[in-house]
Amino acid sequence: MTRVKRGNVARKRRNKILKLAKGFRGSHSRLFRTANQQVMKALRNAYRDRRKRKRDFRRLWIARINAAARLHGMSYSQLIGNLKKADVLLNRKMLAQLAVLDPDGFASVLEIAAQASKA
Repeated sequence: MTRVKRGNVARKRRNKILKLAKGFRGSHSRLFRTANQQVMKALRNAYRDRRKRKRDFRRLWIARINAAARLHGMSYSQLIGNLKKADVLLNRKMLAQLAVLDPDGFASVLEIAAQASKA
């Protein structure tokens, strides 16, 4: 069997990993073996956290809506239930934006929800 010289291929593979590890601290960005481990860990975390980000934002929006709704004497679950009864199709992101940026608009949405609870 003939000998295979991997110089060029191996260097390209290592440089690809070291390029991904740019900005890591200390030997994590300089030594191939530790850089390879850290890149694999970073890619695994990035994959997981792209999904987690969606959950985190939803939790944040719900907390903001709940806080704003309680200022008007209504809980989050009551608000969402009444908005469903009233056929108001505002998602949680938009409700949270209203609560933070336009409290008067959010108050009018709460009025609609309150009327739906009586009906």
